[in-house]
Amino acid sequence: MRVKTKMGKKWLSILCTVVFLLNILFIANVTNLPKVGAATSNDGVVKIDTSTLIGTNHAHCWYRDKLETALRGIRSWGMNSVRVVLSNGYRWTKIPASEVANIISLSRSLGFRAIVLEVHDTTGYGEDGAACSLAQAVEYWKEIKSVLEGNEDFVIINIGNEPYGNNNYQNWINDTKNAIKALRDAGFKHTIMVDAPNWGQDWSNTMRDNAQSIMEADPLRNLVFSIHMYGVYNTASKVEEYIKSFVEKGLPLVIGEFGHQHTDGDPDEEAIVRYAKQYKIGEFSDAQWNENSR
Repeated sequence: MRVKTKMGKKWLSILCTVVFLLNILFIANVTNLPKVGAATSNDGVVKIDTSTLIGTNHAHCWYRDKLETALRGIRSWGMNSVRVVLSNGYRWTKIPASEVANIISLSRSLGFRAIVLEVHDTTGYGEDGAACSLAQAVEYWKEIKSVLEGNEDFVIINIGNEPYGNNNYQNWINDTKNAIKALRDAGFKHTIMVDAPNWGQDWSNTMRDNAQSIMEADPLRNLVFSIHMYGVYNTASKVEEYIKSFVEKGLPLVIGEFGHQHTDGDPDEEAIVRYAKQYKIGEFSDAQWNENSR
């Protein structure tokens, strides 16, 4: 099976997410979202509860002048979280530490309960020759560590967006473990988000079947797994089956991206929202993509 998504695509304006948010507003009643907690364990590690995160993706990397407008708009829709696109400079213009600090500060001031920061340059590694590795993404996180420290109760580090395409995706397992180890060795105690391979859709079930060993590779056990649901998840049964596989194992999962119509098919977005709410996992809608816009 070969599934390919989002090669050479670009985020459109955040306004395009309204189509998806209508589903959330109707089904999840986002204007009355529960608060997200950040619990501190016995060893002093702050673990962000992602089960009630409801948000959307903001393409900051390509719309750097729209930050405040976008975040205020997202917050006005009742969202309690946002996933923000960053770049380590490998493929797009590097987002400097000072800018990341501003994103965090503004998000806090607007009342978000938690935010996800992700390096987008890893998208489709192994299949897209322009992509960087997870190890290269880790170097960026280390570079901006000073502005992330002290925000462990608020910032989730999404190591790299969709860090493998459909070629050599089995290498995702060790690369992910190594990236987690490198971050912990560097002193990061944040909740870490791990994206699936196969352009984020995990049609090979590589993340699903190895999630427990990935969790055990983190000495802090402070991870959350992220699945991106596009054309692979075109029926309610496929959506529920994947979500349940994590819930039944007690492993934290979020839907890091989902949309209504994509280049590889038509996902069942209604089922995605419904089961996310039923099984109490976080969800982030996606801005619409345009193949020819980059």
